[in-house]
Amino acid sequence: MAEISAKVLVIGGGPGGYVTAIRAGQLGLDVVLVEQDGREGGLGGTCLNVGCIPSKAIIHAADAFHHAREQATSAPFGVRVERPTLDFARTVEWKDGIVGRLTSGVGALLKRHKVKIIHGHAEMLDGKTCRVEADTGPQTVRAEHVVLATGSESAGLPTLPFGGPVISSTDALSLPAVPERLAVVGAGYIGLELGTAFAKLGAKVTVVEAEDRILPAYDAELTRPVGRRLRALGVDVLTGAKASGLSDDGKALRVSQQSGAGRDIPADKVLVATGRRARTAGLGLDRLDLTMNGAFVRIDERCATSMYNVWAVGDLTGEPMLAHRAMAQGVAVAEIIAGHGRVFDPVAIPAVCFTDPEIVTVGLSPEAARAAAHEVHVGMFPLSANGRALTLGAEEGFVRVTARADNHLVLGIAAVGAGVSELSGAFGLALEMGARLEDIGGTIHAHPTLGEAFHEASLRALGEALHV
Repeated sequence: MAEISAKVLVIGGGPGGYVTAIRAGQLGLDVVLVEQDGREGGLGGTCLNVGCIPSKAIIHAADAFHHAREQATSAPFGVRVERPTLDFARTVEWKDGIVGRLTSGVGALLKRHKVKIIHGHAEMLDGKTCRVEADTGPQTVRAEHVVLATGSESAGLPTLPFGGPVISSTDALSLPAVPERLAVVGAGYIGLELGTAFAKLGAKVTVVEAEDRILPAYDAELTRPVGRRLRALGVDVLTGAKASGLSDDGKALRVSQQSGAGRDIPADKVLVATGRRARTAGLGLDRLDLTMNGAFVRIDERCATSMYNVWAVGDLTGEPMLAHRAMAQGVAVAEIIAGHGRVFDPVAIPAVCFTDPEIVTVGLSPEAARAAAHEVHVGMFPLSANGRALTLGAEEGFVRVTARADNHLVLGIAAVGAGVSELSGAFGLALEMGARLEDIGGTIHAHPTLGEAFHEASLRALGEALHV
């Protein structure tokens, strides 16, 4: 059995793992990265292979097809399209091409920074040693530092195990054809992003949510425009309802509602999108003396676990399960290992929901700020008063700014609308830099842009709005 020694061993090649390895390589550290290729694996992890990137490709293709179909029946812009058709196999092929370009790019970056990549299944033997069942045979890796970045996987339901008509988000992104009838279990961001996309691609979509409203992680003010759009797209949404299994013939989803009534929802496919769980099984983590936080590995502000020189980043460490959080943690860990005085202590982490319209939040909502004993000023600017939104034919939504009443320190920023995900960087920067309403109001924003709504919302919180 071959043996390898390294300064840093990274388990997992997703956003957290590969960024840790790249940054460590940039800092001159000897790095080995182990990644298991598979259904949700490969360099880039879930995000690049079967998550963030491919889902956004499908969403974009669905938007394009839906817009074309709309232009076939009405032409508000003076553009008319005659009966567009969809070649979904070609759509999936295009999506796979994007994934391939990005994952090969990750491999090239790792190689450039002299990271040794081992493809295979990793199993920890102790806090310094890992056995890898590699494609080229078993290997043992010993390292001074171990970074756990094993990510997460789709969480199924006991009543709806994956298989046959019951699919995960991974399966949904590689279907051979658009299902005629799709039932989506879970109205969180994964379920609604994919459910909306398939509705635009022509499926009859029904969404089942156990909570009393969609997107329960977001405040209701932000989710109302999404609900209106779902209705306009013909998506049926059942809230306060639980999926209890498939019908006897497997052609319908059985649902029980709070009223006690039950019903069967005809479905060719049932997408279970009820969340994700940390990937811990079969990795030998039970041999390590790790303090857990429920199902997740507990870490401190340095991303250090309870074991000396064992670190953890990304979904394995709990919410928020976001690729950009994992990347930022990875950079911090690599720099700490290299001797830099770093901690992972962001003011806020942006969260984006790529529904129609999109939602972005950074920091506190007005309700959360008040619950934290802050007296606040809230400024909201409707996109219906924004020139750029009107020229895009996308006036649904708003930008909202929440700030302390006493010193005008911005506590939170949120937006709902077409394309508002691209404002997340500006929102995050404002909070990270400790901006006050006057800082945003005094910054010249280019015209005509959606960013002007951010400017105007801040002015409105000051009582100085110019265009509403």
